[in-house]
Amino acid sequence: MAAEEINKPPSLPPYPEMILSAIEALNEGNGSNKTSISKYIESNYGDLPAGHIALLSHHLNRMKDTGEIVFWKNNYSKPDPNAPPRRGRGRPPKPKDLLSPASSEMAPARPRGRPPKDPNAPPKPVKPKAATAGSGRPRGRPRKMARPAGGITTGTAATTSAAPMTAGSGRPRGRPPKVKAASMTEVSVQN
Repeated sequence: MAAEEINKPPSLPPYPEMILSAIEALNEGNGSNKTSISKYIESNYGDLPAGHIALLSHHLNRMKDTGEIVFWKNNYSKPDPNAPPRRGRGRPPKPKDLLSPASSEMAPARPRGRPPKDPNAPPKPVKPKAATAGSGRPRGRPRKMARPAGGITTGTAATTSAAPMTAGSGRPRGRPPKVKAASMTEVSVQN
């Protein structure tokens, strides 16, 4: 037994105790981050277990959840009893309503979808359609007017084109055709 006690490393204090002593010793204004806490524990307690980082993360998260330490802007610090609670980013979570015996007896769960119509219900009265707001015109975009069957002609063959003409403007729709310049032939002059 004496040999086992000699080879056994000195016992470490519990992780929460080491974390709190590190935060107190570092005494940083906004708290200490995980790296600085880990370096402090490594320098003061020497031989740490192989999974030190995982153990430290686990204990920091557990202490944060229980309220022993406060996590704010990636730093851990001791909670100030006089400070108002800090809010994180985003919408706060809804409070979880614990299931009580009274709430389970309230009503059975409703099925999904729209409920079926009651065949015994009296029919609803038909409402007369309300008139439009005084203008006398129907709502929405006006309907397109039908085009005349023949198209508009002015009498000369030069002014008519293949494209239909719009009513009232006197011009065909779209981009006008490109006018080709008269081709010039090269003439050589000899002296």
